[in-house]
Amino acid sequence: MLIQKLNDCQEFIAGDNTILRELLHPDKQPLALGYSLAHATLPVGKTSQPHSLTTSEVYYILSGKGEMHIDDETQIVEPGDAVYIPPNTRQFIRNSGKELLVFICIVDPAWRKQDETVYEEIV
Repeated sequence: MLIQKLNDCQEFIAGDNTILRELLHPDKQPLALGYSLAHATLPVGKTSQPHSLTTSEVYYILSGKGEMHIDDETQIVEPGDAVYIPPNTRQFIRNSGKELLVFICIVDPAWRKQDETVYEEIV
C-alpha cells in the first residue's frame, strides 16, 4: 500500500506556471500505474501559460472558481467539476474567483516533458 501525503510532496512551478505537487507518477514511484496524478494551485487573478499535451488530461476542481479555455471554447469551472482535455488541444485556466484555485490533474499516459508544448504568448 502506498499513501502519498500532499505535504510530503515537493512544491514547484510547472511549465504552465501553476504551483504543482506530483502525488503519483510511475517514473518516480514503484507503481504499476499508467497515468500521473498532481495537485495544482493558481493564485487569484493568475492564468496558467497556454500549453498542449500529446496525451489526454483531466482537471478536477477542488476549490475556487476558474475560467477554462480549450482551443476556442471557454467555460466557467467550480468545485466538483471534472474537465476532460483532449490530446493536442491548446489549453489554459484562469483563476476568476476570490480565492486560491485548487485542482487535481490526471495525465494519461503519465506526464512527460517531451509530451508538452508551452506557448510563449501571455493571456
